[in-house]
Amino acid sequence: MRSGVRLAVDVGSVRIGLARSDASGMLAVPMDAVRAGDSAIDEIVDAAREWEALEIYVGLPRHLDGREGQAAALARSWAEDLAERVEAPVRLLDERLSTVQAQRALREAGRTTRQSRSVIDSASAVMVLQSALDAESGTGRVPGERVGGKESP
Repeated sequence: MRSGVRLAVDVGSVRIGLARSDASGMLAVPMDAVRAGDSAIDEIVDAAREWEALEIYVGLPRHLDGREGQAAALARSWAEDLAERVEAPVRLLDERLSTVQAQRALREAGRTTRQSRSVIDSASAVMVLQSALDAESGTGRVPGERVGGKESP
């Protein structure tokens, strides 16, 4: 597995969850969520530059049967906009159950749904990123659907 930081983004209508890997690319950790809106993409671009991201994963929220709805269309559009503005390759990664897993983990840690609202998006981004890190570690290949023309080094 290549060393270097990867980022993951969980696009929401209120907040954009953000996570990064450690430098070894083995462990995903949450970062502060970004308020959705006009400046959100600028903040993600800044984070990608600051952390010198090797890869950026954007969660693709599909329905359980695999179909894509409005939320997936938003994530795809957002990923395309991001790919035009960063050097790192941007990849869409299936996140069907990431929010459910994040909610479960937060509940098991003793947080109520109300207490979890402000961190659930970043916790979901952690789930997306950890999935990508584990997949790359297991297969040696970078997972996800590439967005735009940039490829991994």
